[in-house]
Amino acid sequence: MIAIVDYNAGNTCSVINALNRLNIDHILTADPLDIEKADKIILPGVGHAKAAMDNLEKRNLTDVLKASKQPFLGVCVGMQLMASMSTEGPTQALGIVDNIVQRFEFDSNAMKVPHMGWNRIHKTSDHPVFAGINDGSFVYFVHSYYMPQNEHSICTTNYGISYSAAICRDNFVGVQFHPEKSGLIGERLLKNFVEL
Repeated sequence: MIAIVDYNAGNTCSVINALNRLNIDHILTADPLDIEKADKIILPGVGHAKAAMDNLEKRNLTDVLKASKQPFLGVCVGMQLMASMSTEGPTQALGIVDNIVQRFEFDSNAMKVPHMGWNRIHKTSDHPVFAGINDGSFVYFVHSYYMPQNEHSICTTNYGISYSAAICRDNFVGVQFHPEKSGLIGERLLKNFVEL
């Protein structure tokens, strides 16, 4: 059973719909005991990092998430919250990865913020969550903040700069893009996550 963390994240319904299409058992929960007992955890997220962290803290979920040992997938803001800090707010985040999430800043008007649309990803690791996904595949992004490349980056993309499209530390995996909106590539990633 996958626990989808319920903390008013904007893309919860689309994650649920994607798992329903794939016939993957899941529950939407804000109960720390449900999350502890789950086989896997998905932390979705769309919106403001500070509001997201405030909601996690109000529901007493930060400690259970940081202590989780089962496979964990952070999506979009869910990945950004895996950092130590986000400049959005600014916000102290979960601290799973020692990195600071930053806002896109471009001198040229040609690069719009937020970054919204389909971009190629480039694997920097053979992590099993990307099994069967070709290097250079297109996935769907929508975000104004990004995590710089770091020792935990397992996939990158480029939007004016090269940055982390996916990270991994131990059982924690995060993707900046939206697998639930990325067609067959996103479905494959979700299936791979279920099989971890």
